[in-house]
Formats: sequence, structure tokens, C-alpha cells
Amino acid sequence: MNKAMMVLIAMCMTACAYKPVIDTAGRSGTFTEDKAREITNDIQHCEQLVDQHINRTWDSTQQAVNWYFSTASLGIIPRKESAYRSAVRRCLTNRGHSVIK
Repeated sequence: MNKAMMVLIAMCMTACAYKPVIDTAGRSGTFTEDKAREITNDIQHCEQLVDQHINRTWDSTQQAVNWYFSTASLGIIPRKESAYRSAVRRCLTNRGHSVIK
């Protein structure tokens, strides 16, 4: 029981540390100019917006449960992407950044 709790806490802490990988040299097809110079500001704004609308504790718990069932079913149940990561990626994409990961 103690080991399981430690694994759950470690997973919850790593779920909070999302750093998107962005192609700063490229341009989005919808913009004629490079938007990479605004990347730091856009990441901060997107993270603040997402934090206001997604409960990260609940999202991390769902990720841990999904990871457990996906592993236990040998991949029959697919792993789902975190709602937090998906929302940050979508926000950055809508601001004209090429998000790789």
C-alpha cells in the first residue's frame, strides 16, 4: 500500500510539469510572420487560462487511473492524453505556434 501511494504521488507531481516542445524556426500556415518571439508570453498566458478552467489534481488522478488500467490491460485500453496538456497545446496552436510535443 505504501509503495502504491508513493507511485501515485510521483505521477501526480510529474503531471504538473508539462513543458511543450515548440518549433520556433517554422511558421504556421495561417500567419505570414514568425510568432516565435512571443513564445514565452504565450506559454504563460495559455497556462494561466488553462489553470482557471481545469482542476489539475483531478486531471492527474484521472491520468494515474488511466495509466494503471492501460498497463493492466496490456494496451487494450488506450492511454488518454491529459486534459491540461491538450488544452495548453490547443491554446498555443491557436496563437500560431507549431507545438511538436
